[in-house]
Amino acid sequence: MIILGIDPGTATTGYGIIQKNGQEIKIIDYGCILTPANLPLPDRLLIISKDLRRIIKKFKPDQVAVEELFFAANSKTAIAVGHARGVLLLESKRSNLATFEYTPLEVKVALTGYGRADKNQVQQMVKCLLSLSKIPKPDDAADALAVAICHANTFDDSRIN
Repeated sequence: MIILGIDPGTATTGYGIIQKNGQEIKIIDYGCILTPANLPLPDRLLIISKDLRRIIKKFKPDQVAVEELFFAANSKTAIAVGHARGVLLLESKRSNLATFEYTPLEVKVALTGYGRADKNQVQQMVKCLLSLSKIPKPDDAADALAVAICHANTFDDSRIN
C-alpha cells in the first residue's frame, strides 16, 4: 500500500510518500509544495491544487493521510491554512483516494507513544522508522512523513470514507 501523508500549509505544504508492505515501511519520496507569499490566496490555493494533482498522478498512492489543524493563537493563519487543507482534501477525493485525518496528538502518540512529544522527538522517530541517515528537511516534509507513518501504523479498514 502506498500512502501519501500531508502536512497542510498555505506557504509550505509538506508531503511524504511511503510504502507499507506487511510490517515493513519504506520511504518513496518527500518534499514540499511552496507558494510565493506575494500571491493572493486564491492563486496560492491553485498552485497547491495543481501540485498535489501532479504528485498523486506521479506516485499513485492508495490512500491519503492529512494532518488536522491545531492553532491556539493566530486565527487568521488558521483560516488560511484551513483553505489549503480544504483544497488538499478535495483533490484527494477528486482522485478517488480514501482520505484519513489525524490530529497532531494522534501522530505524536503513533510515532513516539507520548502525546506531548516535541518536534525533534517525532522527527527522530521518522528518521529511525524509515532507516534514514538524517532527519528529512524541511520540517514540513518530515511532518508529512510522520502523518503517513501514523496512518500506516494505525490504519483500520472500518475508517474508509
